[in-house]
Amino acid sequence: MNKGDLINKVAEVTSKKKDAEAAVNCVLAAITDALKQGDAVTLVGFGTFKVAERKGRKGRNPRTGKEIEIKGKKVPKFQAGKGLRDALK
Repeated sequence: MNKGDLINKVAEVTSKKKDAEAAVNCVLAAITDALKQGDAVTLVGFGTFKVAERKGRKGRNPRTGKEIEIKGKKVPKFQAGKGLRDALK
């Protein structure tokens, strides 16, 4: 399922595709904004979106074999909730 499919699924409930698209975009924007601020977003029964800090490390350039420094960065993480895990059994 992609974003368009999700919008179509929500449109079945809202009866208007334009309203469904606005709702989906609003939810995604709200989650993104919260993660940018470093907050976690918990949807009870579904899961939790949070930001994790990936530490810098040393790596190797596969072409030359030369050692390089890989910078640390923030990455999004998702942890499935009990309701979602149980639904997949």
